Amino acid sequence: MDSHKPYAPATLAAQALGAVDPITKAIIPAIHPSTTYVRDEDNQYRNGRVYARPHNPTFETAEELLTALEGGVASLSFASGMAAATAVFLACKPGDHILVPKVMYWSLRNWLMGAATEWGLRVELVDMTDLAAVKAAIQPGKTALIWVETPANPLWTISDLAGLAELAHGVGARLAVDSTCATPILSRPLSFGADIVMHSATKYLNGHSDVLAGMLTTGKQDDFWARVVAVRAQVGAVLGTFEAWLLQRGMRTLSIRVREACRTAQAVAEAFAEDSRVLEVMYPGLPTHTQHNLAATQMSGGFGGMLSIRLKAGEGAAIKAAARTQLWKRATSLGGVESLIEHRSSVEGPTSPVPTDLLRLSVGIEDTGDLIADLKEAIGG
Repeated sequence: MDSHKPYAPATLAAQALGAVDPITKAIIPAIHPSTTYVRDEDNQYRNGRVYARPHNPTFETAEELLTALEGGVASLSFASGMAAATAVFLACKPGDHILVPKVMYWSLRNWLMGAATEWGLRVELVDMTDLAAVKAAIQPGKTALIWVETPANPLWTISDLAGLAELAHGVGARLAVDSTCATPILSRPLSFGADIVMHSATKYLNGHSDVLAGMLTTGKQDDFWARVVAVRAQVGAVLGTFEAWLLQRGMRTLSIRVREACRTAQAVAEAFAEDSRVLEVMYPGLPTHTQHNLAATQMSGGFGGMLSIRLKAGEGAAIKAAARTQLWKRATSLGGVESLIEHRSSVEGPTSPVPTDLLRLSVGIEDTGDLIADLKEAIGG
């Protein structure tokens, strides 16, 4: 594959950058399980690899592909999405002021308000959809990082990436974006000024609910990125080689899976927006969504495979509806080929900002009509 040609993301993903093994001529990347590498006779490592924790060819296949998809300069894979996300915060320094969303991935929010603050980070929650609120929360000379998730799980609000990047860079801070649900097929945060993009690769990048993984992509290889690289190597939060191979295999179908999920999610959102039993449908693809126009400027080809619906009958009805579905599986996670449903506030607990009447939906690649009929029947009892 000619790296100088502007291939579409679907082409880059499907061909995994077109790599062919120079010895065997195989078109599928190999698994390299070795944990160590031979030194040169003068005790140097001219092949660039010393030990499997910081370097492994199997990791690099997925990393190079994501770098190309995101339009970045380098990527790192991790043992989970949490490992990838926390590496960014661990690369900050004790005493740094950090801004994070009020609505975000619950496990990361809990870690930030617990272990991260105990370690010395000054973490502040802010409404990332309100640029004025973010500007007011910034402490010049102290704020080191703004972390945003868009679309934000599970209310699917949209944050202005270009506006946040301008605010961050105006005080010498960095903008990091959790783009797990958008994926590089729909949005490339680096093009809007973000410094680092994070993915829970367990979700859409792998896409088959059989690998735990996380990934980071940077727009520049600066001192901060060097600290992130050191965190991964020193903490040892790396993938196993088989998991890394499964990840890159899953990424080859990323484009077709994401676009199919988007198409069905849009249809599901439109069907339940007209349902008299539904209080609200939360999906940025609906024109009624308060940030639909912003989403349209930051996302192309669809608005994601995730949405939430709120039932007029309340919490009990929502829990019972989830229990009655046949095709939608009651399980945590998202981004797989199978559709999932979850009463999210039960998972997050009493301090969750999620309405108790809300059902979170991860749309898979099943038949659209079957999914809509199954959910309508479950809500109707």
